[in-house]
Amino acid sequence: MKTTAGVALALALGLGLSQTSSWKSLAPLSQARQEIGVAVAEGRLYVAGGFYANGATSDLLEVYDPASNRWQRLEPLPTAVNHPGMAAAGGKIYVLGGYRGPGLGRPTAAVQSYDPASGRWSQKRPMPTARGGLVAAELEGKIYAVGGAAGGSVGDFAVYDPATDGWSALPPMPTPRDHLAAGVIEGRIYVVGGRNQQSFTLNVLEVYDPATRRWSSLPPMPTGRSGHAAAAVGSCLYVLGGEGNRNARNGVFAEVEVYNARSSTWKSLEPMPAPRHGIMAAVLGGRIYLPGGADVQGLGAVTTSDVFDPPGC
Repeated sequence: MKTTAGVALALALGLGLSQTSSWKSLAPLSQARQEIGVAVAEGRLYVAGGFYANGATSDLLEVYDPASNRWQRLEPLPTAVNHPGMAAAGGKIYVLGGYRGPGLGRPTAAVQSYDPASGRWSQKRPMPTARGGLVAAELEGKIYAVGGAAGGSVGDFAVYDPATDGWSALPPMPTPRDHLAAGVIEGRIYVVGGRNQQSFTLNVLEVYDPATRRWSSLPPMPTGRSGHAAAAVGSCLYVLGGEGNRNARNGVFAEVEVYNARSSTWKSLEPMPAPRHGIMAAVLGGRIYLPGGADVQGLGAVTTSDVFDPPGC
């Protein structure tokens, strides 16, 4: 007779999952992509845009169902973009900015919105400034667009209200940067890492408080990096992967580090079993999902998709 743990493992293997400690591999993306947008809506994971393995910009939208461990292709983006910001609010997906390509060329201010209920895309009011390599965060039904680059790194910061289809400019981020990551903890937006003209592997951690409209600096991340992912679970901000690692042949970081917003301290966790950059993370059911990315610095898109069970901070 199988134990409860044995049954759970058998079920996982039956779904095509493999497990390494806190990590599990999932069904792969239908096509290798990096520099993607990622968001969760109505219990499913959406992945939009990015670079294909040949460097072409993608218009692909895929959705992952955790219950079946399957990906499904949906109506493609009206405009293909790489390095977009992406977030969900009110059950809809918002793809912010990005580069239309080739490469990091032609940054856009466009906001493309997908409604899972109708399966249709619509165009919303553009961001105040065009940029790619930004990050988006949802807080209390509004979407914040942070940083990015348009020729050079910017600290541009604005908030979008889906109810009015309107944008409001906010105080710029103190450290201009792109290829950054962010998470929301207890009503504040934490922005970590990235790159700019001064450094390819920033370790900066800054937080924005909407109540005071002010930015503050916090203890820096132990491992500076860019092209990484971040996700907030409870009072913990997890930072995963990234590129610019001079100590690894592939230039990619396997490091996983977590910031405790209540004690204002960092600690290191077990490394990623499949290190990648060009990733974004999304939280679903308290677990951190990481689809796609690249396993070498620069272009090197993969179909890898996995999920991390965070241990707390």
